[in-house]
Amino acid sequence: QAFLRVTSTLSMAVFRDHLVLEDLVEEMKQQSPALSFGPLQRDGHIAVQGPFPALRVLRDFLLLKAKSLPEEDKRERKPHQRPRRKLQEHRGAAEMRNSTRNAQREKQVLVLDTDIYHYMKHFHAKALQRNDAVISGVTDGDITTVTIESAADAQGLKAKKMIENYSVELQKILRKERICFKEPTRAGRQRLRQLCERLKAHYPRVLIIPYDTHLDVVGTSADVLGFTEEVKR
Repeated sequence: QAFLRVTSTLSMAVFRDHLVLEDLVEEMKQQSPALSFGPLQRDGHIAVQGPFPALRVLRDFLLLKAKSLPEEDKRERKPHQRPRRKLQEHRGAAEMRNSTRNAQREKQVLVLDTDIYHYMKHFHAKALQRNDAVISGVTDGDITTVTIESAADAQGLKAKKMIENYSVELQKILRKERICFKEPTRAGRQRLRQLCERLKAHYPRVLIIPYDTHLDVVGTSADVLGFTEEVKR
């Protein structure tokens, strides 16, 4: 929330023996359009610049990718096999792993910032509700994993693309402010929540996410600033 753009240097060397690094970088570019990527260095390092939330999502994507690498004793290959497997091509703002295919349903999995997921679910429900796909989300802290199951691959990809497009646009405009409970009592928390609910009539595009110790206010910069100033008054 403090910095518009940050730069991070990533080491891709851990993937060298398992994946084609150039293909992995292309997948990263496709799933993180908000980020700018420098050239891939010989030692496996690459510079990435962009909004911190997008970098955080990319970090979790790579951590999951690293955890999915085969163990040493599972990587025995026949002499004619390629030493590294080629990544499947994927598009999108938050692709987390390759699509899983079974006989009846196609599955797409992607990862979103939790605040963006909640805002999308509240104000852009059509992106997460489709007749031709079953869409579910599992939240783990700042990250929400979204699973899309459909009868045909094209349907799942279409739903996934819509979610990704909404996510990219919301990431550009949303900000979050945290309002902590000054009164730790149940009555004090209830009074603050009731106040916020009354103010929402003047800020209909603001989302209030309640927690045990605080409230998160998510919306555009102007709405969040105006809302939190009125709460303080």
